[in-house]
Amino acid sequence: MRRWKALRAVAAAAVLVAAHPACGQDMFNGVNLTSPQMTEAEMSREDVIVLLRSLEPGTMPDLSHRRLNGLDLSGLDFTGADLTAAYLNGSNLKGAMLDRAKLDQAWALKADFSDASLKGASLFQAQLRDAKLDGATLDKARLAGDFTRASLKGAHLDGADFSADMRNQSMGMMRGILDSAKLADASLAGAELSRASAEFADLTGADLTGARLVAAELSGADFDGAKVEGADFERAEIQSARLGGMIGAPLHLETARGVARSMPTPATTRPQ
Repeated sequence: MRRWKALRAVAAAAVLVAAHPACGQDMFNGVNLTSPQMTEAEMSREDVIVLLRSLEPGTMPDLSHRRLNGLDLSGLDFTGADLTAAYLNGSNLKGAMLDRAKLDQAWALKADFSDASLKGASLFQAQLRDAKLDGATLDKARLAGDFTRASLKGAHLDGADFSADMRNQSMGMMRGILDSAKLADASLAGAELSRASAEFADLTGADLTGARLVAAELSGADFDGAKVEGADFERAEIQSARLGGMIGAPLHLETARGVARSMPTPATTRPQ
């Protein structure tokens, strides 16, 4: 059964790549967002609870490929669960436990993960456009997914990895997409954002201490009040980004593309 699921996932990915070889991460091409697959559920909350309670000790929940759209799954324990390619569009997962869960290729458009715990979770190529993750904990999670317009206000993302997977170039550049995302007051200390995209993202008051933003796309992003001590901006794209209110001394900002000559040096940025 597991071998069949793996083969099905590979086949689906192959079809997407063959149809759109230059846009491997854009899973929206040709997808009908109003189809039953994307809008309906094949289980109820009660069904999910029964499944979770029926597991033998040490067994991880398997909800891969399941349609769970629109369900109230708040507060449930999915620790270590396999939610690969699951459908969670519009679902309520407030306060849910998803530590070390696998949500690779999952669809969670407009889903609510507020205050949920996803420490060490994998969201590779997951689709979370317009999702809500305010106050969620995603420390050391693998987040090479699409978080366009997502809200991550006050989220905990220390050591999280949004960086591009350079081994998957046959499928296009798989990386974290945070375009127009709301990350105000989020903690991204030590986070890896190399080659990630966060154009027009709101990073006001965010903690980027020691984060790596090497070659990241940051045009139009707002860093006012962000803590950037030791954050590496080497070769980052920062056209029209708001950098004047940053706190601390970033690294290699002078190598960033689009840096204004009049921009203040780290020594003259706002003191803590």
